[in-house]
Amino acid sequence: MQAVILAGGLGTRLRPFTLDNPKPLCPIHGQPFLRHLLDQAAAFGISEVILLLGYRAQKIMDYLAANPREDLTVTCSVTPESYETGARLKAASSLIHGDFLLMYCDNYCPIPFRTHVESFRQRQALVQVAAYANRDSYTKNNLRVEQGRVLTYDKSRQAQGLNAVDIGYALVSREMLEWLPGTPDVNFERYAYERALREGKLFASITEHRYYSIGSFARIEGTERFFSGRKAVFLDRDGTINVCPPRACYVESPDGFVWLPGAREAIKALNDAGFLVFIVTNQPGIARGRLTAETLDAIHNKMERDLRDIHAKIDKIYYCPHNWNEKCFCRKPEPGLLYQAQREYDLNLPRDCVLIGDDSRDMDAAEKAGCRGIMVTDAYSLADAVRDLLNEQV
Repeated sequence: MQAVILAGGLGTRLRPFTLDNPKPLCPIHGQPFLRHLLDQAAAFGISEVILLLGYRAQKIMDYLAANPREDLTVTCSVTPESYETGARLKAASSLIHGDFLLMYCDNYCPIPFRTHVESFRQRQALVQVAAYANRDSYTKNNLRVEQGRVLTYDKSRQAQGLNAVDIGYALVSREMLEWLPGTPDVNFERYAYERALREGKLFASITEHRYYSIGSFARIEGTERFFSGRKAVFLDRDGTINVCPPRACYVESPDGFVWLPGAREAIKALNDAGFLVFIVTNQPGIARGRLTAETLDAIHNKMERDLRDIHAKIDKIYYCPHNWNEKCFCRKPEPGLLYQAQREYDLNLPRDCVLIGDDSRDMDAAEKAGCRGIMVTDAYSLADAVRDLLNEQV
């Protein structure tokens, strides 16, 4: 499969940078944003990328000439600055040999690409986009999606019932290019998505992982943090860092919180190695009336005091107060707590994060979030897991 990147726009929201430069060359963490997209395409297993250029095209071609790649063949298709997205695609159609991945030059998200492709093929979709679930109202929705099928696509973002936002990474059947009219004012999304929608063949792969953008200066700060590569470890609580109460029982007071051997020292080792450290814990005792949020705070205050005694810390504690039958998104095995931290700290869950826990629900939450899971047992403690993890970093 080829990747096609739309990279010809004026980038007016990034002025004054884009007065003299094309938006894809906006520097993020020491590299043009375009470099991060090309790296991602290569990581997907793609070997050929077609860049659809317009504004300041020569600067992008000069960058590519000065920074050749052995893992990718990059071809440029240059059209007038005034061309809309559909016209750029139509002009490049002779370069596109089959179904392809269409990417935006200003969005990045660590989507599960293989799963995305498998779904596209199984559904025999004309177009399948990646869509952010947008639970945090990060932006305005433009899609209504039910069970993976797009029922509404609204570029104006005004329709009722919208529940997700298109972030690109569209898998597109090549036959869509044959249907495009050959006029310079054709917007691909408006034309192709609406046609696929009418035929019942517009689908979406939903991701809970926040996407990152250089679409405006307001988004660049978070995008810089995301690409900084800050590593994080999520720790389950009961049974991982402290003695686990018997089944259906809870730690109900500060005195009931008893550290497992070596757990405090393991947290300090993570701190010293530069990892962010988070607690992610189910606390259904609150819903069941066995403890209050205030009591839980007192337990965690005691835990944090004990850590301060050895100059260690937890960066933040995330907990789910709901009962098992409330079907919330934050109770493990659901990954909601991990995604909450991801958004607040601009983490890359698949690349930079690990969850360590003692229960299959922890491992399920890690898998759903796309990050690595490490199971601890009576014979393999948190101290053992952290030692092995840090040795891998050397």
